[in-house]
Formats: sequence, C-alpha cells, structure tokens
Amino acid sequence: MVLDPRSKLDHHGKVVALVGGVGGAKLAYGLAKNLPPEQLTIIGNVGDDFQLYGLHISPDLDTVMYTLAELANPATGWGLAGDTRQMLDMLHTYGETPWFGLGDRDLATHLLRTQWLREGQSLTAIVGRLLAGLGVKHRLLPVTDDPLATVVDTAEHGTLAFQDYFVRHQWQPTVTRVRYQGAEDAQMTDQVAAALDAAATIIMCPSNPVLSIEPILVVPGIREKITNRRGVCIAVSPFVGQQALKGPAAKLMGELNLDISVQGLFTYYDGLLDGLVIDETDREQVAGLAEQEKFTLMTQTIMNTPDDKVRLARECLDWVGRFQP
Repeated sequence: MVLDPRSKLDHHGKVVALVGGVGGAKLAYGLAKNLPPEQLTIIGNVGDDFQLYGLHISPDLDTVMYTLAELANPATGWGLAGDTRQMLDMLHTYGETPWFGLGDRDLATHLLRTQWLREGQSLTAIVGRLLAGLGVKHRLLPVTDDPLATVVDTAEHGTLAFQDYFVRHQWQPTVTRVRYQGAEDAQMTDQVAAALDAAATIIMCPSNPVLSIEPILVVPGIREKITNRRGVCIAVSPFVGQQALKGPAAKLMGELNLDISVQGLFTYYDGLLDGLVIDETDREQVAGLAEQEKFTLMTQTIMNTPDDKVRLARECLDWVGRFQP
C-alpha cells in the first residue's frame, strides 16, 4: 500500500468494524453516525459470553447494542442508563453474593436471548431481533454462532473463566496465558464472511487486542479474509501514553510480554494493518515507522462525549480515504 494525499477511497464502499468492549462500542457508535446502515457492518466478540443463573449473557454484544441504541450507562459504558438492581438485592436476601452486575431492565435482554436460543434460533438472528426492538438499523453480527470462550490462566488462581477473571477478580490476577476454547471448531457465519468479502475498509476498533479483538481473529478464516482483503485495514489504538484508558489491556499485555508501543501493535496484528490511529500523546513513538511503510494518524482518540465519537470516526474514514491500493 502507498499513501497518496491526492487520492480518495470511495467512502460509499462497505465498512466493517471489529468490536469488543466499551472503547470499541464508542467508535462503533461514531461510525454508525457517519455511515448509513447499508454501508456499515459491526462484527462483535462472543468470547466473553457465559451462563449465569441459567441465562445466556453476551456482555460485549450487549455493550455495543446498548451504545448504538443510545441507552448505555454513560458512567460505565456498559449496562443500561438509569437501570435498577432490585433483583440483585433480592438475591442478597436469599443469601447469595452476586458478583456480576445484572440490571433489572437489562435482565429482559438475557431472558429473551436465552429463551430464543433454547428454541433453536441462532445468536446472529437473536441479535438482529434485539436490535430491531431497540430501533437500531445498523447491523451487529456475532463473529460466530458456535461456542467460543476466552479462558485466562493466572498465577494466583489457576485457570479462570473470562468473567471470573474480569469481573469477580477485577482483572487483578497475574495472567500467564490467554486461550480461546472452541475456536478451532467455530465457524464464522455466512453473514460475517460476506461482509468481510465485500469490505472496502476494515477497522479494528480501540478494544483490548487480546481479550476483545483476538477472539474474533481466532475464528478460522477470519485472518485469511482480512489478509486477502481487497481494501484497507486499520486499527485504532486502545492506548494513550502506553496506558489503557479503561480495563486491563496494558497490564495484561505487559504480563504476556507483549509490546504496547505503536510498533508493538503493528507487530501484534501480524501484518494485517495498513495503518494505525494513535493518540497525539504518543507522537514520539512514530519515529522509524515510515521506512517500514507503516502509516499512522495522530489525533485525539479519547472519546468522552458523543461528539468525540463521531469526530474520531469521521477522521478515521477521511484518513482511510487517502489510502490507494
């Protein structure tokens, strides 16, 4: 790929965003505000799905879904704004010690998802029904309808299911390895395959590379489709000043001896990227990338407001428009 400021990529081409977690959901929201539904497909992580009290819970998919619907809790980025937790209070009454924050209104999502799965509907179809109920026209696709679970090996507690590590233990245990159970047998859905085949632009949102993006990339065929893409692939760094704004990304990657610098992110994504969007704070890290034909966009990547999300998405799309195959 070469960068030509005089050239423009057709912004009416198809765009695919790989998303997981709060940071990724924020950029997905910005992209949805910039692009019509027929132009944007969002592919979501299912590695953090789990069962609790007999319910199938999809935290990353729900975070993206609620964010797109403008219903997400602005203080946390996940859950529903203004939700109550009387159900959790009642569990306490029965002697339970709830450790996962299920809101009362949020519970309706999990009840319906669980019921529909038991009826034999696919997770893809269910997400579509939930989005329609929330009035969201943009498409969010689980990367697979098959079981796939992120599992974390820790020094202190041995092997932990992802939510045990992330929520129950507040991501404090020292991580020695991350595994993706079921990945080798999982199949990308036909909808995901078609979206990647048609994409003129693929954007890896500012999500945890190991916990949110990798569970998408490990599904057989996903990396190959991105590698053999007809268009451009960029990532938006989840780091500012080599620290994560939220969550365990920097701590985790350090424990796994992964480099969280600009070059480290290029290396982690192993030849998939044409460019990387980084925060202005990390400007000094760009030195030396040019001769490797790697390109960076330096801008304000912190998304505190809806306007920030829309602006960053617009800047990403405008910048991608300067890449010419």
